[in-house]
Amino acid sequence: MALRAILVDDEPNALESLTWELEQFPDQIQVMQTFTEADRALEFMRTQQPDCLFLDIEMPRMDGFTFIRELGERSFPVVITTAYNQYALQALKNEAIDYLLKPIDGDDLKDTLDKLTRFHKKNKISEQLEELLLEVNRSALGQKVTIQTDGRLLFLEADQIHYAESDGNYTTLFLAENQKIVLSKKLKEVNQMLPERSFFRVHNSYVVNLGQIKEYLKSDGYVILQSGKKIPVSRQKKSDFLDLI
Repeated sequence: MALRAILVDDEPNALESLTWELEQFPDQIQVMQTFTEADRALEFMRTQQPDCLFLDIEMPRMDGFTFIRELGERSFPVVITTAYNQYALQALKNEAIDYLLKPIDGDDLKDTLDKLTRFHKKNKISEQLEELLLEVNRSALGQKVTIQTDGRLLFLEADQIHYAESDGNYTTLFLAENQKIVLSKKLKEVNQMLPERSFFRVHNSYVVNLGQIKEYLKSDGYVILQSGKKIPVSRQKKSDFLDLI
C-alpha cells in the first residue's frame, strides 16, 4: 500500500516539481496534499495524519524547524527538502529521516522512499507485536495491568498499584515501596485500563485499589489505605462506593 505524503514548500514551482518526481513511484507513495503556507498545513494536520511529510526549511513567517516544533508529538517521519546544505546537522537534531537538496535528484529520492518504506514496515511489525502482547496480557495474565509509557509496555500486578492521582492531562500511579509512574494520560483513560473489580474512582482526582483500603471514615468522607495515605471520597461517589464495599 502506497504511503500518503504531505508536501510543504512556499515555492509553487518546487511543489510542482517534487509532486511530479513522487508520481514516478506510484507503488511506494502518493501525494495526499500540498501547501505553500505553513500555517494552513499545520491546521490541516491537526485532523489529518499523513504517513510522511516533505518539508522545506526556508519559508516566510514560519521556517521548517519551527513547523516541526509546532507539530509536537508525531508518529510519521519528516524529510527535509532545501536548496541550502547548511541545515543537514539541524535536520538530524530535529529527527528528520532524510535530507534532500534541491534540485532533487531522482536516485536520491528513490533512496529516501526506500527509507520511508523500511520505517513503516518496522513500525507495523512493532505495532503488531505490541497488540499481540496486549492480547496475551488480556487473555492469560488475569489481574495484570498493561501500562504504556516512554515507548515501553509495563506489565504490573494489579495489587502493586495502590492508587492513581490526576494532575490535569497527566496521571501518577502510586505503587508499592513508594514507587510511582507518571503517565501522559487523563485519569479517565487510566481508570479504563484498570480491572473494574479491583479499582474504583472515589473522586474526580483519585482511583483507589479496593484491596488497599484499610478504613473508611464516613463522617469525614475519606478512605485510608494500608500505607496510611488519606484519600477523599466525593459526595457524588459516596453512594456507589458504599454499595460496592
